[in-house]
Amino acid sequence: MNYSGIFLLIAALAFPLWCAIAYNRFVAMRNRCVNARSQVDVELKMRHDVVPRLAELVRGYAAHEKRTLESLALTRAAAVRADSIHERIASENALSSSISSLFAVAEGYPELRADDNFLRLQDELAALEDRIRFSRQFYNDTVMRYNTLINLFPNSLAAGMLRFREEPFFEFESGIRGETARPDERPPR
Repeated sequence: MNYSGIFLLIAALAFPLWCAIAYNRFVAMRNRCVNARSQVDVELKMRHDVVPRLAELVRGYAAHEKRTLESLALTRAAAVRADSIHERIASENALSSSISSLFAVAEGYPELRADDNFLRLQDELAALEDRIRFSRQFYNDTVMRYNTLINLFPNSLAAGMLRFREEPFFEFESGIRGETARPDERPPR
């Protein structure tokens, strides 16, 4: 056997081994992305559970703000129904906007802003928003590592052959910026 034959034999044995190793790495990273996304989903579900309680409390003080409350209910329902990550991102953006509108309405009702239940729900929502931001950041970091792995040469060759595709980043307007009062900024009781 000559050197070219030995080289071809080694290449013939090494290529499937390399593909198997690459495949396993891609699967492990993709599973980490799925796990990280499910953590974001858990936090978002908790936010979805707080929103109706907050809306009901506001409804008691601001019954004539029907359009804001209906918009909040519709955007929450769309967020709960969202299947794909792209639908989820769009619906969560709309929900964040509706929650911001609700807090803007609450600004006009000093009795509501001083209500213990409202303050508790506001604090709960602020804590949820922090956890959502953390979960989303963890997910996006995991996706970045996965996307980098499948796009680096020679991994990109194996990823293409094995049909691994990039995962989307979870980019949405999480949080109700500026609307959550710190304890020292709450109105006097």
